[in-house]
Amino acid sequence: MPTETPKSAGPQALWIVLFVALFAVALWVPLYNRIDPTLFGVPFFYWFQFVWIIVGGIVTGVAYLCKA
Repeated sequence: MPTETPKSAGPQALWIVLFVALFAVALWVPLYNRIDPTLFGVPFFYWFQFVWIIVGGIVTGVAYLCKA
């Protein structure tokens, strides 16, 4: 009967920390509750959230692909 070797918790802990950081920044509204700088006339409050959604999707995708 083949035995499986236990996987280290290091990479998994790294992804958990990254997801917690993404979540914490999204909840920390005073960080992005301002108008300037604008991007193509869009206030910072809106474009930062949109960029953060994209960053979150990229981090989630990379974490999924790195899953062993």
